[in-house]
Amino acid sequence: MSDISTDHVEPPEQPKSAPADRATNGPLDEAEANAVRPYVDLGGVKIVPRPDLNLRLEVEEGSGRVVAVGLDYAGSTLQVQPFAAPRGSGLWHEIRDQIVDQIGKQGGRTSITSGPFGPEVLAEIPGAAGQPGRLARFVGVDGPRWFLRGVISGEGALNNAEAAAQIEEVFRSVVVVRGNTPMPPRDLIPLQLPATATDV
Repeated sequence: MSDISTDHVEPPEQPKSAPADRATNGPLDEAEANAVRPYVDLGGVKIVPRPDLNLRLEVEEGSGRVVAVGLDYAGSTLQVQPFAAPRGSGLWHEIRDQIVDQIGKQGGRTSITSGPFGPEVLAEIPGAAGQPGRLARFVGVDGPRWFLRGVISGEGALNNAEAAAQIEEVFRSVVVVRGNTPMPPRDLIPLQLPATATDV
């Protein structure tokens, strides 16, 4: 039959979504990073220590697995998560749609805007019962065999250009360590406590 409905056809592979200067200005792949620069090693990501940067690991209840890295800096909070990705195609287009759908189901509002990393989701996320909602920016960058998601809240999401630039620079400074272990796309690249306690 030549008139098969295309309603349920798998979407084509999406191109990678990343700044044109990603390979030089970040977020970087481990192979692109300066080998002699000091980093806080958290397994799937390395973080550049800087004054007044507060780093915390977000741990999943029950399993005790580290699922995200939280970074507080200059009045903003940045949550980062690295995921495995296909070598030749990107995940951000699909994940962006999922974020919009999920926040919509929670009663929030979203809009797609263009930012320094490409398309991003500006979201008004409703609070829990009786609590005020919050604004957040969801940013994403497709790298070589990985995808890095960031969620910016606080001053960097409130139309404060200076604060936004400061927390965006922190996101750019993240180094993703994909490793050589085979992983299905969309799996979280394992994160871990630093081997030595580093004061960041």
